[in-house]
Amino acid sequence: MKLLPDGKYWDVVHKHNGQIIDFGWRSNIIVDQCRELLAAFMLGASALGVRHLALGRGLVAWDNQPTAPPSPGTQSLVDASPVVINVNDLQMTYLDAAGNPSNTVHHRIQISLTLQPGDLPISGDQVFPLREFALFGELNGTAYMIDYVRHPVMNIGANDTLTRRIRLVF
Repeated sequence: MKLLPDGKYWDVVHKHNGQIIDFGWRSNIIVDQCRELLAAFMLGASALGVRHLALGRGLVAWDNQPTAPPSPGTQSLVDASPVVINVNDLQMTYLDAAGNPSNTVHHRIQISLTLQPGDLPISGDQVFPLREFALFGELNGTAYMIDYVRHPVMNIGANDTLTRRIRLVF
């Protein structure tokens, strides 16, 4: 039996040469700060849901050995200067029991993002080595991590497109 909340994510990269890389669905970790956000919301504190998505480079060392799974106590990305995508640039929807988008409140949500060429800080032939990401909410004006993922490096080129979907079940 899985503990709730639970999450997973799915990535597809459309390379500039027409190649499509589908990474399939993978699990993420819901961190302790998410549970704190939910508790604060239940008690009427100034808790806000998803406010931004942070995309990080992680550590190059992760490329040579499997990364250790992150701890539920994780509160920040390893990358000290991640790319931050504001909530207004994310598509968010409820999902019904079959995983279909719904206008009705459900205990499943999906956060989607498509990064087009030019959306990441890449110039020329360089790549953005994406190795980690996290969703963040807010409690009393402070960013609170919701989920966190470390994954094998995805080298996103200047003319590549990344589509990412994150699903959370409460």
